[in-house]
Amino acid sequence: MKFEIMRDRLLDGLSDVMKAISQKVAIPILTGIKIEVNDTGITMTGSDSDITICTFIPAEEDGEQIIRIVEKGSIVLQARVFSEIVRKLPTNDVTIEVANGLQTKIQSGKSDFHLIGLDAEDYPVLPVVKDEYSFSLPSDLMKSIIRETVFAVSQQETRPVLTGVHWEANERGLSCVATDSHRLARRLTMPEEMPAVPFSVVIPGKSLQELNKILPENTEPVEIVIADQQVLFKTRNVLFYSRLLEGNYPDTSRLIPIEYKTTVIVNGRLLLQAIDRASLLAREERNNIVRFSADEGKVIEISSNSPEVGKVEELVEAIGVTGEDLKLSFSAKYMMDALKAIDGQDVSIQFAGAMRPFILKSVEDDSILQLILPVRTY
Repeated sequence: MKFEIMRDRLLDGLSDVMKAISQKVAIPILTGIKIEVNDTGITMTGSDSDITICTFIPAEEDGEQIIRIVEKGSIVLQARVFSEIVRKLPTNDVTIEVANGLQTKIQSGKSDFHLIGLDAEDYPVLPVVKDEYSFSLPSDLMKSIIRETVFAVSQQETRPVLTGVHWEANERGLSCVATDSHRLARRLTMPEEMPAVPFSVVIPGKSLQELNKILPENTEPVEIVIADQQVLFKTRNVLFYSRLLEGNYPDTSRLIPIEYKTTVIVNGRLLLQAIDRASLLAREERNNIVRFSADEGKVIEISSNSPEVGKVEELVEAIGVTGEDLKLSFSAKYMMDALKAIDGQDVSIQFAGAMRPFILKSVEDDSILQLILPVRTY
């Protein structure tokens, strides 16, 4: 195997693949990156057995030669060492050659590195994903869906299914829900081409966070293929495989109240900033609790009290307050995460009572719903 490549293009591909590499793997070869060279270009693969990322660098793109392929072949190189070497090479021209079995030479300018590779035949085979359920979403919409839901997954492994986001498709569209049982984030969307058959899967939150780092900030389509134990996300030059979580996701629709006693409409950005300030004093407490009170007077009071540090009170002008007077407490972090997901728009907050879950939605668009459980302090 021998090829010449531009260092910056090799680094771009490596940075994607490295997101799947972990030093804590049961199969030692998975600490390496598999490199395969054929006439069309180079495929690099990294995996931790939960996530697998393949990135393809074409030999030629838009009439420009990116790789000069001298000899086809494949090798597995230690991921951490190989990526550090490539990052620190002195010039943009890199030659990689495998000779005498697994001896790998990386040459750039006056630098010569010699690495001992592993046999690519020993690298686990990629999962076979049949196109059972396949549809596509624009990349920027995919990134929004992840940003608006993944923060609400559980960090506790006691109920593994809650560490993922529940994706469910039926004739009403695609619903993506995350909950840690103290809060819930839901995003609804209607893909242009819905999958022919309804499906219900739970995608690990960690996988979606890594996928979000790879997806481009444009409207390029991302094809989503859901199979038995795997989901595959395909972009132009990247394949991202993730295992699916096993177990039944709880029916979260029953958590969302149907009737409300108080509705507050307020500018999301102003409320976020006020809660952020109030949380400065609340951070000393274990739960970072902020108090919220609203009455007919169109003014919301945000306050926090920490016996050792001090207290803060701030008034926020509401656009509208209807229904009963209200006092409750909530986690400042949960509320700020929810407001960030709704992203600075005017927000409608609907309360079903002081100790019942309350919901936040954008006034203009109800495709994003955030639900938070209050904390008992009053």
